[in-house]
Amino acid sequence: MHILFSHKNFPAQFGHIAGYLIKDHGFQCSFVSELPPGNFDGIERIQYKIAGGATKSTHYCSRTFENAVWHSHAVYEAMKARPDIKPDLIVGHSGFGSTLWLADLYPDTPMINYFEYYYRSKGSDLDFRPDFPVKELDVLRSRTRNAMILCDLQACTRGYCPTGYQRSLFPDEYQPKLEAIFDGIDTSIWHRKADVPRQIAGHAIPEGKKIVTYVSRGFESMRGFDVFMKVAKKICDARDDVVFLCVGSDRVCYGGDLNRIQEKSYREHILSQDNYDLSRFIFTGRVEPHELVNVFSLSDLHIYLTVPFVLSWSLMNSLACGCTVLGSATAPVKEMIRHGENGLLADFFDVDGLTGLALQVIDDPEKHRYLGQAGAKMIEESYSLKKMLPKMLDLYERTLAKG
Repeated sequence: MHILFSHKNFPAQFGHIAGYLIKDHGFQCSFVSELPPGNFDGIERIQYKIAGGATKSTHYCSRTFENAVWHSHAVYEAMKARPDIKPDLIVGHSGFGSTLWLADLYPDTPMINYFEYYYRSKGSDLDFRPDFPVKELDVLRSRTRNAMILCDLQACTRGYCPTGYQRSLFPDEYQPKLEAIFDGIDTSIWHRKADVPRQIAGHAIPEGKKIVTYVSRGFESMRGFDVFMKVAKKICDARDDVVFLCVGSDRVCYGGDLNRIQEKSYREHILSQDNYDLSRFIFTGRVEPHELVNVFSLSDLHIYLTVPFVLSWSLMNSLACGCTVLGSATAPVKEMIRHGENGLLADFFDVDGLTGLALQVIDDPEKHRYLGQAGAKMIEESYSLKKMLPKMLDLYERTLAKG
């Protein structure tokens, strides 16, 4: 059985399932991506090269689709040049548009698409924050950003989304094609460690200091960095024994933060808005997974905030590591955290409410440790690789049977 995976990056969401299929079930797996060709743990990586893309002259509302078309064409040409590869099943990430024309190259081959998000102008990330008025052109673009996603929904045999919330965003007529299957957490890596040295990214944290953690790929408003800093300021004002360990980089992965500010980074912009005692904050930059496990293992309280959007892996990893998590009561977070059972929730904009809950945990971290233990148990029982990989294989087998 030969599975062809397609994603601009490698291994992206498909590394674990590909390894599982090869090692445990004798499948053959190929992977077409933008990265150079090679063979990695039994997976042949085939490179595609895009020959163009959207420019400033391309209409703002159609640039996403234009780029997706170029990726689709490049993938098509790369696989057309490999007639020796005859996949039994195609699995690819929708949104980048990389699988669309594989339906024409392999007309009899069933296809599964991974769908992360369906854009909407109302009741979504776009209009969630009233402090950031939505530009008219962004409202219009929210429809056309779904163009390639809709093409993929039409072309695929089946599809899946990582969470129920994300699946719920897609049009009713496509719901029968979609399932909610999370990628899976490798709990052999993501688990709480004892006796972790109190030193992260070259910074020593003195004994007796409580540690509050915040993790995001980029420090940005979509992940509530500004709200977190307001909460941190109030915690600093209330206590002098708390250190804030902030993992992430000065980039904006989502949204238009950089269009609203003069500073070079959103973090710089937020820090200029108030008088923060930066001696209490450790900004680590990006860290490797093993060090992030240490961060979570040291954490007395982990704060995770997001607007209604794609759920971050960092939340799931923090839960797996037994963190006491304080999250925003937004739809994607409420799917994972039940207030008072496996974490704590407060309104995204309620700085005082978030601060009050944070101080309760910081006052007695051990008293609240049961929340983190319940979170780790939930991940192990419902979202770990050992639970998710068989579900993914079942999806593949059902799709193959249908195809």
